[in-house]
Amino acid sequence: MIHKPWGMISQFVNPAKRKKKLLGDLYDFPTGTMAIGRLDVASEGLLLLTTDGKISEEIRSSKFEKEYYVQVDGIINEEAVEKLKTGVEIGFDGKKYITKPGKAFLIDDPKFPLRSQKIRDERHGPTSWVSIIIREGKFRQVRKMTAAVGYPTLRLIRVRIGKIELGNLKNNGVIEMDTLM
Repeated sequence: MIHKPWGMISQFVNPAKRKKKLLGDLYDFPTGTMAIGRLDVASEGLLLLTTDGKISEEIRSSKFEKEYYVQVDGIINEEAVEKLKTGVEIGFDGKKYITKPGKAFLIDDPKFPLRSQKIRDERHGPTSWVSIIIREGKFRQVRKMTAAVGYPTLRLIRVRIGKIELGNLKNNGVIEMDTLM
């Protein structure tokens, strides 16, 4: 498991040949290592890696919850949180899609270390944090969900997949595990 930092691509090869950091820059991973799911360049947090495609497929399935701490623009209200729980309409593959019901609740600022690029400061208005727990993972789903309820995502950190938690693993940190689940 790794704590993927902001600004890193969740893969080992960069097909665009841009000067972005790749997962292989963090550690000498075994040949054939792949990310289980992805976090976009602007997202941070828990990312699991494996050399076993069957394990990857199982963890990406709806069998496992994925929990995200999300800093949003503005003070999110209970009505918006309720919508996040029941499902919201987002765009996916050029079509409208209603997200499956999940869990969502307000949280206090989790006090993660500042990321390498500043988000913004108090002059831009207040922010708040919400935990969102889903079992699916459409392209940029959590970001689209918060935007759909009127609170765009400013910072997104995956903190849990199934029973595996990010805990206090430092940014860029890598922990080898014998088994994932």
